Amino acid sequence: MHAQISGCTDPMSKNFNPSATINDGSCSYNSIKVKPKYSVELSAVLHETSGLVFSDNMMWTTNDDTDTTLYGVDTSGVIQKRIPLKKVFNKDWEEITQDSSYFYIGDFGNNVSGNRKDLHILRIEKKSIEGNIQKTDTISFSYSNQTDFTQLKSNTTNFDCEALVIVDDSIYLFTKQWKQKRTSVYTIPKTPGQYNARLKETFNVKGLITSATIIPDKKLLVLSGYSKTLSPFAYLFYDYNRSDFFSGNKRKIKIALPFHQIEGITTQNGLQYYLTNENFTRKPFIAVPQQLHHLDLSPFLSQYLQR
Repeated sequence: MHAQISGCTDPMSKNFNPSATINDGSCSYNSIKVKPKYSVELSAVLHETSGLVFSDNMMWTTNDDTDTTLYGVDTSGVIQKRIPLKKVFNKDWEEITQDSSYFYIGDFGNNVSGNRKDLHILRIEKKSIEGNIQKTDTISFSYSNQTDFTQLKSNTTNFDCEALVIVDDSIYLFTKQWKQKRTSVYTIPKTPGQYNARLKETFNVKGLITSATIIPDKKLLVLSGYSKTLSPFAYLFYDYNRSDFFSGNKRKIKIALPFHQIEGITTQNGLQYYLTNENFTRKPFIAVPQQLHHLDLSPFLSQYLQR
């Protein structure tokens, strides 16, 4: 019987240990920047696109302003469906995810003053979405470690959130920490109710996290975000233990799109990714329209996913 050996088990890393049998999360990687395969401009109606998810051969997104429409776009960025969501209000919709039966829309943007007490996720039954009676309910939460609700200056709170995923019966929230440039993971049940979101762990992403996509059975989580100078990235977390997302491999991939405020990311197969950015204009020098980007990350993940 051989003793288990801890070390870096990823052949793509700089410090791969071929004799290691247990991934101890120590892998380190060369810095890399990738260009999208293509980028296409989205309709002006999606100027504040925030969040992205694949369902029924389409990608679904919403705006993070007052618009309460769910938009289905194809991989060319063309809007194929518009579904008005009834009897709901959009204070700051920041993310969309799903399970087999429901869409989940996160109304939990909290960057303005950091003291929202009405953080919630709308749960919308998919099969009711195009009918006369849409079935919608609410999952409300507060952060277990937020005790101070003093109004802050905008874009300074650590209790903002723009990313969530579903694994089994739980929702995992990933915060956008404006001050620390880290992300904390909180968990709540995915059933309607009022919850105290339990803090699991924190990781220094050195940036602002804006969206998440996951392939649970492959233990692959990808977060999107950007630096304070609006340089976007995808952060790959894979080969982790259970739902301890930061226990395995952690690789940051920079994206060659200067001044792009990436707000949504999704994948179907873990290799090809789609990202959206919202319109970003700073006259007279910067005018970046809302776009959809196709990113091929198979050079970094195909070996792992085929294992």
